[in-house]
Amino acid sequence: MRQLLGKDLRDIYTFCNTQYEIYSYNRDLQASVQGMRDKGLHELKNKKAIVLGIKPDGKLLFQSSRIKQFDTFPDLLSLRDMLKKKEKRIEEGFMTVSYNNEEYFAIYKYNKKWDMFILRGEEVNEFYARSRTIFIYISIIVVLVTLISAVVGIFFVRFLLRYIGIITNSIMKMVNDQQLELIPLDKAPNDDITYLGVAFNSLSSTINNLVNIFRKFANKDIALKAYRDRQVKLEGTQRQLTVLFSDIKSFTFITETLGTDIIKLLNLHYDKAIREIVRFDGVIGSIIGDALLAVYGVFEESSENKSYQAIQSAYKIQDVAESLRMKMHKRRDDAIRSQGALTKEEESVYKAVLLEVGVGIDGGEVFYGTIGSYVRMTNTVIGDNVNAASRLEGLTRIYKVPVICSEYVKDDVDENVQDSAIHFVEIDTVMVKGKTIGKKVFWPIPDKLYDKKMQSQISSFSSGLELYYNGDWKKAYKFFSKCSLPLAEVFKDRTKNYECPKRWNGIWEMKTK
Repeated sequence: MRQLLGKDLRDIYTFCNTQYEIYSYNRDLQASVQGMRDKGLHELKNKKAIVLGIKPDGKLLFQSSRIKQFDTFPDLLSLRDMLKKKEKRIEEGFMTVSYNNEEYFAIYKYNKKWDMFILRGEEVNEFYARSRTIFIYISIIVVLVTLISAVVGIFFVRFLLRYIGIITNSIMKMVNDQQLELIPLDKAPNDDITYLGVAFNSLSSTINNLVNIFRKFANKDIALKAYRDRQVKLEGTQRQLTVLFSDIKSFTFITETLGTDIIKLLNLHYDKAIREIVRFDGVIGSIIGDALLAVYGVFEESSENKSYQAIQSAYKIQDVAESLRMKMHKRRDDAIRSQGALTKEEESVYKAVLLEVGVGIDGGEVFYGTIGSYVRMTNTVIGDNVNAASRLEGLTRIYKVPVICSEYVKDDVDENVQDSAIHFVEIDTVMVKGKTIGKKVFWPIPDKLYDKKMQSQISSFSSGLELYYNGDWKKAYKFFSKCSLPLAEVFKDRTKNYECPKRWNGIWEMKTK
């Protein structure tokens, strides 16, 4: 029954989505509702079978049945149960409902487009009536066949079929676990049944290899959706996500120095960096040479704040780069001890492998989904915030800080994360190239790095920044001069002549990306 109802519900659910697209185009609600009602009737075989479109307030958008029609769904307890589960993000399932004073076994699924629960049900007694009749006939046949088989050689049959049970049980376990495995065939005889098991094991091994390869090229959310829906569609939605953009500095010099060996260095860095991103529920949007784009907030079941996870990932990426630099320092020291000094070529290679990474983080409403064609598709994220994250990463080279984020990220963490242990230091208000308005940018500093010395330096910088905004560059320069952070150097250069531009509005316009 679960399989039959599930198949019908999938067909009706897809049809309802299609009707919604038609309704969005022609605004003919009555025609769309009638279409859904007719589709439901077409799927029904039994007299008391039902297909319902139940709104959250209990009203029926449509009812497909050959029995008494209702304006509202009579089983309020079941409706409450569906609404409670929906609040917990459980939007589908099986349940027993009361309809027309009779007991129904039903499957439902929430349709976001129509804001309704689509319910497909069968009256229990009616559905099982035919099964009971069939069961009686089958029972009689089984008894007769069993008696005849006992006479002609029941032991011989059992001997021949003894491995069918092993194969069947193994397959059923795989179905329940949703995981392909190998069927144990130790000491199996050389017959067709064993050959069937061997063929299945070969197929299982091949499919597992393909699935593992697929998971390496596709993000986790796409792999889960493909496994659940048995397909990947060209579709996407507008979603509130956080975007992280990471880029390796001085990449041209590194490429010119290492040549094709740059691939080994990139893989060494990306292997650990991507593991950290995935560990914090991030998905990889793209990898283009030295640049990496990651997206957070994709998994609806995740309870962690997306912007907080992005910041954690950003500093883990910095830790990965720092770890690689430490290893290279050690190798350089070992080489000097063994051979006295490095050659000019070795010194260039040493400098090239000291990777430094900048990270920019922004967030907001973006398009996230699958684009391309059914011949070749890719998962992507598109939006102004994606480009902004790239621009923020570029600012790390100017302000000499490892991570820069937008005000959206700061507010998201401050408002939704308790005791985040992250201090957001306002860096500047900038208008990046290609934009017409200025935005505040921030340096998120983890608590472990925010010691007393850092606090003192930040205090001097923040005091200078306030005077800088107000146009008092002479006093601002004095405070910036007290700050030893590399961050202050760019402001010292701007204010050293004490000349504030005319019509100064506190926004610094960037001339380059």
